Amino acid sequence: MTSEAAKRHALVVRGGWEGHSPVATTDAFAPWLKDNGFTTTISDSLDVYLDADLLARTDLVVQCWTMGTITAEQSAGLAAAVATGTGLAGWHGGIVDSFRGDITYQRLTGGQFLAHPGGFVTHSIDVVPERADHPVVTGIERIEVHTEQYWPLSDAANDVLATTTIAADPDTEWPDPITVPAVWTRRWGAGRVFVSTVGHQLSDLEVPEIRTITERGLLWASR
Repeated sequence: MTSEAAKRHALVVRGGWEGHSPVATTDAFAPWLKDNGFTTTISDSLDVYLDADLLARTDLVVQCWTMGTITAEQSAGLAAAVATGTGLAGWHGGIVDSFRGDITYQRLTGGQFLAHPGGFVTHSIDVVPERADHPVVTGIERIEVHTEQYWPLSDAANDVLATTTIAADPDTEWPDPITVPAVWTRRWGAGRVFVSTVGHQLSDLEVPEIRTITERGLLWASR
């Protein structure tokens, strides 16, 4: 472990809808963060995004906060911190089903949950062949999971590393399969953003390949 790594600081921000187990899922990464040289601050209040001094000392924000409401000042504080180099990372609804009414946050993360057709379904997460050498997904090609399959709205500024294909439903508005992003990274000023849409429950994050992608994504996003 380098001395530089030993100085890194992570801020874990968790709360919102309890159905995504924000405490249990973030606690599952606490030993790993320590082993990778992070000191950690945990906050159950979005007011932490108003603490510019703390955010300036933070190398990585790990957010698990589903739904909820963020104030314009809190949102601006987070976005400004990422723009100056603080990383932002998270999974599933904790990062892309957060603060649905805040456009600044939507632009920051590059995606927003729309639906999970069928509820819990068996589906695959497929690494984009052209991005197979990216450090977050290298060595992984396809992962099969049985959980919520997120259908997110996203934009072209994302670097999509993996996708998932939602099955056609002739009785609805999508008569053909739809392939959507499942794992992506994004730049915001000097900062990096990592998103994985897998992680409805703790067992999802315990799938070895999902755990690996998530850990790599946290490291990639960190300053």
